[in-house]
Amino acid sequence: MEKIWLKHYPAGVPAEIDVDEFQSIGELFDRSVKQYGPRRAYINMDKAITYAELDRLSTAFGAYCQSVLKLPKGARIALMMPNLLQYPVCLYGALRAGYTVVNCNPLYTERELEHQLKDSGAEAIVIVENFAHVLAKIVARTPVKHVLVTQLGDMLNFPKRLIVNLVVKHVKKMVPAWSIADAIDLRAALSQGGHLPLRPVEVGHDDIAFLQYTGGTTGVSKGAMLTHRNIIANLQQAHAWIKPFLRPDEIIITALPLYHIFALTANCLTFFKIGATNVLITNPRDIPGFIKEIGKYPFTTITGVNTLFNAMINNPDFAKIDLSRLHLTLGGGMAVQRAVAERWKQITGTALIEAYGLTETSPAATMNPVDIIEYNGTIGLPISSTEVAIRDDAGNDLPLGESGELCVRGPQVMTGYWNRPEETAKVIMPDGFLRTGDIAVMDSSGYVKIVDRKKDMILVSGFNVYPNEIEDVLAMHPGVLESAAVGVADPKTGEAVKIYVVKKDPELTEAALLDHCRINLTAYKVPRQIAFRNELPKTNVGKILRRELRDEKL
Repeated sequence: MEKIWLKHYPAGVPAEIDVDEFQSIGELFDRSVKQYGPRRAYINMDKAITYAELDRLSTAFGAYCQSVLKLPKGARIALMMPNLLQYPVCLYGALRAGYTVVNCNPLYTERELEHQLKDSGAEAIVIVENFAHVLAKIVARTPVKHVLVTQLGDMLNFPKRLIVNLVVKHVKKMVPAWSIADAIDLRAALSQGGHLPLRPVEVGHDDIAFLQYTGGTTGVSKGAMLTHRNIIANLQQAHAWIKPFLRPDEIIITALPLYHIFALTANCLTFFKIGATNVLITNPRDIPGFIKEIGKYPFTTITGVNTLFNAMINNPDFAKIDLSRLHLTLGGGMAVQRAVAERWKQITGTALIEAYGLTETSPAATMNPVDIIEYNGTIGLPISSTEVAIRDDAGNDLPLGESGELCVRGPQVMTGYWNRPEETAKVIMPDGFLRTGDIAVMDSSGYVKIVDRKKDMILVSGFNVYPNEIEDVLAMHPGVLESAAVGVADPKTGEAVKIYVVKKDPELTEAALLDHCRINLTAYKVPRQIAFRNELPKTNVGKILRRELRDEKL
């Protein structure tokens, strides 16, 4: 396919990136800490650590794993924590020592955690004490030999460290009782490791940097093998895309968890390359607290998902904070709704730039130009060194303007699923294109528009109905805070549309919503059932779980 999108790249963005600039994430780390040593790298709970301090602390962690735990190169180390300073310390320490990082959602159930630790073969785990009780119940059934435990305030200065840990444990009662034999205190490990050398390890493009597990929304959770080459390629691609617009003193708000691939590559790694400061938000679900926290910093960039931006613009305090330096807002992980994007632009004066990716592409595959003025309803253009094809079920390329499965090829595409060759073969075609499972269409300029997830399509009397369209229409109603549309069985039409709605206006009625839908939707798309809810089920990054709603018993 001709790369028609290249003609519409922003000025200064290259068609190809240099994957060979770095052979490993550790090499990139070394360059950044030498170049930006005194700068603040990460801030959390008012505590900042510089690039130089991160170098020292991550060295200590890697050295401890090598010399005390005696983990060999390639060993899997699981990290299970929210956004804390401990995360980048352990992340970079593990990668520099030649290990593979397995990111774990702290909210995992016992079943989910046991599956991931067994499947990955993780030999060590670093876990926040708040969740140690879950691990304690299943650790004996996993390959884990070493458990390192940390408390929320462990990286803070004294006496705040003591106060935070006491309040969390004894006042807020946020640490359920747990007992794990021979558990190691992370602070003690860093102290011991600080006296040990980090032995050089030869790490190259083909070594696995992450076993990044898919969200499990499409079946059993699988570990995407993301090599150092995959991750370096994607951060190079992201950097190339935004470089012409960057400022020398970027401060990025990181509300999405770093254990999620979006924040991991976009915030933690890409902005580390340029010497930026990452403000880590531990609990973004507390919107009033989150807005108060980011109000302390003259931030320039923020990433998030539609639900986060929606919650922010619906909090009156958001418009009161200083947004004068904000110049880049990046939305991904789920569709950005027009109503949210337009309201964001109205409040902040900056466009909400929609990008697209998935775990299997490290994650970025397409992105809108950073200099767009208004929301355009697309996921943008294929980024540098990336090819996109729209294909039918048989794998044939479709003409421009026709909808089909979005397929992606590029250096950021995973090598496959860990120990699952059959599953890998289902998604990676012989010519290297990855099936994304998303239905999309490309226009004559190369812009891609997601029609919907293949599995979420609703079939009403033979007509395709796409939930994103229904939800976009609902978002236009001033009385709707958020919504989800799913297909339910119907004796007349096969399937019918059911919507779940969280009210913004308590007086909102079914009749008013149906009137709104009838005005904006063809008859067969109008919902046949409406359910009002106080909240909707979401993934750890705020993506609404339509599957969970669809599977409910009526």
